[in-house]
Amino acid sequence: MKKTKDLGMDAEGIKKTMRKSDYLADMCGQFGLGMVGNLVGQLTYFYTDKVGLAVGMIGIVMAISKIIDAVTDIWFGNIIEHSKGGNKKYFRWMISLAFPIAITIVMLFTVPVSAGQGPALAYVLITNLLLSAVCATLIGTPFAAVQVVRTRSQEERGTMGILRAVGSYGSGMFAVIATIPITNALGGNQNAWIKYGFMIALIVLLSLLICWNNGHKAEFVNNEVSAKDQEEEKIPLKETMHLLFTNKYWVIVLLFNLITSVTNAISGQSAAYYTKWIFGNDNLTALLGGLGFGATIIGFIISKPLIQKFGTTNTIKAGLLGAAISAGLRCIAPSNIVWFCIFSMTGSLIQIPMMCLYGVILAMAVDYNEWKYGRNLVSVSSGAIGFGNKVGSGIGTVVLSVFMVIGSYDATLSAATESMKMSIYGFTNYAPLVINLLMYFIFRGFDIEKKLPQIQKDLQKRREASTN
Repeated sequence: MKKTKDLGMDAEGIKKTMRKSDYLADMCGQFGLGMVGNLVGQLTYFYTDKVGLAVGMIGIVMAISKIIDAVTDIWFGNIIEHSKGGNKKYFRWMISLAFPIAITIVMLFTVPVSAGQGPALAYVLITNLLLSAVCATLIGTPFAAVQVVRTRSQEERGTMGILRAVGSYGSGMFAVIATIPITNALGGNQNAWIKYGFMIALIVLLSLLICWNNGHKAEFVNNEVSAKDQEEEKIPLKETMHLLFTNKYWVIVLLFNLITSVTNAISGQSAAYYTKWIFGNDNLTALLGGLGFGATIIGFIISKPLIQKFGTTNTIKAGLLGAAISAGLRCIAPSNIVWFCIFSMTGSLIQIPMMCLYGVILAMAVDYNEWKYGRNLVSVSSGAIGFGNKVGSGIGTVVLSVFMVIGSYDATLSAATESMKMSIYGFTNYAPLVINLLMYFIFRGFDIEKKLPQIQKDLQKRREASTN
């Protein structure tokens, strides 16, 4: 612990392990993965309006991709859980797949449209699976687990969560603000999106390399334990899943990730459609993104004091309820750009503190696993949460596609029909209203926060007893 002796203890007397450089490198990793996720969020618009693929078929293909992707999260999580290498295993996958994921990003946009709809759709499925189900999953699953095994301090986990949210939202704001204007400036066609893909691939590669360079040399919280003792006892996947699904807190975290991923997927894909067909200019996505960026900055500034004052659970409840209310208010005057911007900004601002806590509530559920079962199941817990994210994202794409099919969406028209407008209002405003209200009532059962200090004390006693 030579490098961490001077870092001291947190307010609860738990040893700190994180330096500023560690936080920043960790945020870079999240930014790179966020760029991948937000890029995928722009693909539906690219496939339907730029290369002319059928909207219904794209919805089906993207949903299939996400379902397969979700299954691989659990499978790879179990593999990583039982792989050798101690703490080093959490960053080994990042360096191995940093270059392949960059290449795959560019491949997303080289759709062979001239070969016909069938081959083009098959290509879309294969490239999306390579990107998300293989590369992003093998990087993202162990990276998610790092927030749990890097430190036992809830204070440091909370700070990591906030900075990871900064990275994630920063990548999201970049995608919203830059994608449409840059691709339109480059010509607005498929070649323009391929050039944009090269740019994103380089950004992702650099971000992941920065994260890996710090992470593979990092001091972990259990670095005083031998590499052999750091390995989890091998448990059959079936038994592992049984343990997870009997932990109600982990189930709520799973649902939280799944349901919020539905709304995030819809939000990420809806902006281009809304500005193009409701406001008449898809370049206005940059305006919405810029306003959202301002709200996001304010949200991050107030996140830490709000979380410290109201606690994790209450912050998340407020975020869910606030998101539902802001979506409901957008329904009042959906074609008024000023009204839409005000309540879109409000929704973004309210949700930021909540989004900082994904990793924190997962860490709580993992600590409960260790307290109740004697096994923390870090990687497979993270992988199964990734399952929720991927399924939620797939459901979000399906919801958007269903609304568009019902509304008889036609990308070749010069102006939207009334049915097209109603479908866009539906997936942008009404769906998030219902979904966030549903999650608010589910999350009311997450009552572990008050129990956590005693759980942490019990676990510390066990660890000390096991080393004596």
